[in-house]
Parts: sequence; structure tokens; C-alpha cells
Amino acid sequence: MYRFPVCLLAILALCGFRPAPPLPPPMPVALSLVDRDSGDEATPYLHRGQQWVAGTPGHRYAVRLRNLSGERVLVVLSVDGVNAISGQTAAPDQAGYVLEPWQDSEITGWRKSSAEVAQFVFTDRGDSYASRTGRPADVGVVGIAVFAEARPLPIAAAPAPRPAPLRAQDARAGRAMDAPASAAGAAGRERQQLGTGHGAREASASHATVFERASHAPIQVTQVRYDTRARLARLGIVPGQRRDSTPRAFPGGFVPDPPLRWR
Repeated sequence: MYRFPVCLLAILALCGFRPAPPLPPPMPVALSLVDRDSGDEATPYLHRGQQWVAGTPGHRYAVRLRNLSGERVLVVLSVDGVNAISGQTAAPDQAGYVLEPWQDSEITGWRKSSAEVAQFVFTDRGDSYASRTGRPADVGVVGIAVFAEARPLPIAAAPAPRPAPLRAQDARAGRAMDAPASAAGAAGRERQQLGTGHGAREASASHATVFERASHAPIQVTQVRYDTRARLARLGIVPGQRRDSTPRAFPGGFVPDPPLRWR
């Protein structure tokens, strides 16, 4: 009766129980893709450490950027390895969209001017803007590199960060240029089916602003890979389809009801 607490303490000590490690800080910017024809935000699927979404050929889409912090950030946007503003091969040290604190913005196309973009549209890989300009290696990936803003040297106490508003502002981001993109990996390049085309022009206002980076290195690099649902199903990334065509003795579960006409 009196030995149980002692034994328990001994077991705890032998097992080496330690406090749980602190959670990593959240990413300042959330990245997602929105199907503009259906109005749905693409569901992300995690597969072998990479995030995937399914796209529908012929549908327009937008890149949604949400600033989850109370500070201004610079987001360099890459689509298929191409700068979404200047059309250069993307790199983190290029210019990007400036998001105000807590801003929620949708980038709907390739920047053609301060007033227009050419729509992002899911299309055949060979018809993608990157492929048509001789850069097919990174087709199928959308990426961002996020930079913090340099702070002026404080004269007195630093101001407190802004509190989050009750609702995120639905405003367009500021002026931008290039962006980074991670390589899509040689294993899947030949099988990639979907890319991002250079669609019809539409109005999308932007303006230049001043932003000084706090460092040369981004504080966040995030990418999302995409392809047709059919290919993602064959790879076993999306649910609802077998990974291969190998015959199985017991492919189903319990006996289903027959069709109504045979009852």
C-alpha cells in the first residue's frame, strides 16, 4: 500500500519523462489554391512530405495568400518556377507582393501591368506558360518565399504589435515581381499532366510600395504541388482509388443491397 507511489516514481524516472518540446512558431503566411470556376479552395493532401492539390483542366484558379501576422511581409510568388509578375525564372531575391498585417489576398494571374493580369488557368503541361517559354522543369508547383520587414532602430520602447482585426481584409496585395520555386523532382516530371496557362486578361489593380527586407534569407519557404485528380489517384495521393491494378481475392467488404428493380 505504501510502496506503490515509490515504485511509480521509480518507473517515471527510469522512463525519462520530460516536458513536451515547444511547438514550432506558426508560418506567417498561409498558401492555398482556389478554383475560381467552382469557388472551392483546393483540399491539400500530404504525401511523402509534400503538399498536393488536385486541379481541373480548363478551370481558372487563384493563389490565396493570408498574412497571419501583425507585421507587413513581402511574399515572392512563383508559379511553375516562373516569376508571377516579371516572367523571369523565379528566385527568392526578387521582388514580391507586399501584404499588410492580417491581409487576405488572391492573386489571379500573371502580372501584365499595374492594372491587368493574365488569368492563371489549369491547362495541359505542354501548353503551360513555363513550357511555352522553354522552362518546363518546374511545372506543377506553386511556391512562396516570405520576408520580414526591417525595423528602424528604436529611439525609445518598440511599439506593440497590432492586434488582429475581427475580420481579415479582402484587399489586393501591393506591387510585386519575381518568386522562388522548389524543383519538382525528376521522378515525376515526365508524368506531370497539368500546368498553368497564360489565360485571358482581366483587371487587377496594384501599386508600388517601399519594403526593406530584414535579411537576405526568407523566413518561410512553402510550396504546393498540383496535378489532375486522376494522376493523384493513381499515385495514391487522393483517396477513393486503388494504387495499382494488381488483382485481389477480396477487393470488397460486406454484401451490398441489389439494385431496386431486382428486389
